[in-house]
Amino acid sequence: MHMNTPPRNMIRLTRRGRLALIVTGAVVAGTAVAVPLLTLGSDGEKKPTALVVPEGWRAAQVYRAVDKILALPAGTTKKSLGKANLRLPIDAEGNPEGYLFPATYPLKEKATPEQMVSFMVDTANKKFNGAPVAAGAQRNSMNVYQAVTIASIVQSEAASKADMGKVARVVFNRLERGMPLQMDSTINYALNRSSLKTTEADTRINSPYNSYLRMGLPPTPIANPGEDAMRAAITPTPGNWLYFVTVKYGDTRFTADYAEHQRNVAEFNRLQQRSRATAR
Repeated sequence: MHMNTPPRNMIRLTRRGRLALIVTGAVVAGTAVAVPLLTLGSDGEKKPTALVVPEGWRAAQVYRAVDKILALPAGTTKKSLGKANLRLPIDAEGNPEGYLFPATYPLKEKATPEQMVSFMVDTANKKFNGAPVAAGAQRNSMNVYQAVTIASIVQSEAASKADMGKVARVVFNRLERGMPLQMDSTINYALNRSSLKTTEADTRINSPYNSYLRMGLPPTPIANPGEDAMRAAITPTPGNWLYFVTVKYGDTRFTADYAEHQRNVAEFNRLQQRSRATAR
């Protein structure tokens, strides 16, 4: 079953509406050992002792953060990937997107970008290659790399942890029905931006990450998912939903009915217009 293209003023399928909160009380590589993020050096200056990688960061954001914390010229970490000998799935073709596991990583003395990126990938492998994830992926007729790709969409689209399982179910329901995913997060990835507004022109861009035009999953993950998103990807919440939109903070509406979805999107648009008018 294919969905008819929505009218231009109703082009939204999904709306992330997510507030990204970076907290300093993160933990080391998913363990329960808290670490300080700054320490005083011998000269009295505060020096970083750890790098926080928040859930949902893209690889490009991680590379910039590593460059900054190691005081390296911009682009150094990305250029070093070829020397890092990363243990990635064959499907990844050397691209670590999705496998730079979100956590707090201690900054060792004389650390190199290759070491830091390798540590992140090794941590992801420990999280993703265990029996629960492998069995969950197989149960849903996919491999682990595909599960990570779905988890990255869930991480980017879900407005809250509670919504993650439902977002994952929308992905599966659309794939099973031969419908394009039509996820705005994949277009944001293609355009290297983060935006709550996707125009009709955006949905026509020529990119393998344009899930409005291309069928199936994007060619790689679009972010680095955490454990909650990964859990949702392999155990999606039961339901028949095909659409969702975050109308306002704390109010994400899932439905299988396109007309109902149109009404939800219209309400979102009204609230956005009212917000813009108030801000003037």
